[in-house]
Amino acid sequence: VQLQASGGGLVQAGGSLNLTCQASERLFSSYIMGWFRQAPGKEREFVISIRWGSGRTNSADSVRGRFTISRDRTENTANLQMTSLKPEDTAVYYCTGGSSWPPDRHWGQGTLVTVSS
Repeated sequence: VQLQASGGGLVQAGGSLNLTCQASERLFSSYIMGWFRQAPGKEREFVISIRWGSGRTNSADSVRGRFTISRDRTENTANLQMTSLKPEDTAVYYCTGGSSWPPDRHWGQGTLVTVSS
């Protein structure tokens, strides 16, 4: 599976931004798609994920209530909607996926999200 991330960019604090992840093929129900991020000088961290079959989501405490993930099974895409963005959300965001937890078997290219204060 190849993953292609799009979206990202520069936004002011309090603003919103959407990221999209496109999978290269139809995904099985057992697949988990998610996002990790890496801020400058910090380790890569899990952000949010969604189970392809059930649609059940999981998110890090730092983004819960602000970030939402959804999927379109016919288009093989997942959308990450980020709201109430904070400067500490600034990072390179990576679309990831896998058939088990954590969803880190497949990685897309990173996309930069910059939140200005």
